[in-house]
Amino acid sequence: MKQIVVFASGSGSNAENIISYFKKGDLARVSAVFSNNPDAPVLQRAKKHGVPTIVFSKAELQTEKVLQKVNEFRPDLIVLAGFLLKFPDNIINVYPNKIVNIHPALLPKYGGKGMYGMNVHRAVLENGEKETGISIHYVNSDYDEGRLIAQHKVSIEHCRDSESVAQKIHEIEQEHFPKVIENLLIKSEK
Repeated sequence: MKQIVVFASGSGSNAENIISYFKKGDLARVSAVFSNNPDAPVLQRAKKHGVPTIVFSKAELQTEKVLQKVNEFRPDLIVLAGFLLKFPDNIINVYPNKIVNIHPALLPKYGGKGMYGMNVHRAVLENGEKETGISIHYVNSDYDEGRLIAQHKVSIEHCRDSESVAQKIHEIEQEHFPKVIENLLIKSEK
């Protein structure tokens, strides 16, 4: 069975969706959830599903400590699901093309440092975009610049505020993110 390690900083709705999705089959399972936020709701969501959680500080992320802990789970894929810190090169170097992130916009637009969550949705609306979407990409040492894996679009013509854009994005994240992860894991078997 393939092992997935998830990194998340916030509520964890995508992390929980991924946990639930893979519980249904025998291809993979989420073996751990890592978070830099000791108060993040994602930790309770993971525990509810019996998934081990690891909390670390921003400073610890830059040391070998987090990498050593990740290595204990021997992940086939590392998934960033609402993880807000820059991912460290020491982990990227050990797991090249095995770390993926989801971004709530159609990259390369609205990416980069500080572009997450409602910041992205506000920018999309303020610029009068008629559609937005999600981008799933490999992680490299630059924010949101890794090679694209998949993008899914949604119309936002009738959205009047960033909350309604966020809801549309959340729906397509929930639908597509686990399937893209599943396809990556299936391809890695070949």
